[in-house]
Amino acid sequence: MGPSERHEGVLPPGQRLQRGWPVTHYGPVPRFKPDRWDFQVFGATADGAKHAWDHEEFSALPYATVMADFHCVTKFSMLGVEWGGVAAAELLRLAPPAPEVTHVMVWAEYGFSSNLRLSDFAAGTSIFATHRGGEPLTAEHGFPARLVVPHLYAWKGPKWVRGVEYMTADRRGFWEERGYHNVGDPWSEQRYSYQEEPGEGPEL
Repeated sequence: MGPSERHEGVLPPGQRLQRGWPVTHYGPVPRFKPDRWDFQVFGATADGAKHAWDHEEFSALPYATVMADFHCVTKFSMLGVEWGGVAAAELLRLAPPAPEVTHVMVWAEYGFSSNLRLSDFAAGTSIFATHRGGEPLTAEHGFPARLVVPHLYAWKGPKWVRGVEYMTADRRGFWEERGYHNVGDPWSEQRYSYQEEPGEGPEL
């Protein structure tokens, strides 16, 4: 049983049920230019090489679906959402990390980033979503791809994702440098960095 399945359909502490899907993000919505878009996996790869897919190639990767809940740190939750796209596990298979990799940094447009433990990224429910409920994502919700890691707060899954960096040591991402918790488990209400226990994140 995966981390998301243990609590499926149950609201974490401090959350409220949301019927719609609010738009929450920092900064402007990027314009999608298919001829300039690519998705890269780089850093400590097993073969030492950078791997890249253009939009046509990325869209042709095996399509997976995940039914999972969605918990935003702003205290709204959506239950039983169907996500479609490319499983994180598929990218790990196509571009394996070196054995010493412990974390990943997920990079998005405008240099936005979010760090994850490799185990969270590799979870069976982690997906680079291109669709929700069978329909393509809108630009405001992250088209052409956003990462969804259902067992963590939603900021851990950036919109407008452009790549993944394999890391052999942890490094804080955009919100993690600005006071958000380094792990982001909604069941433990890990919202802010002042709540971190020793070992849960690099020094601020």
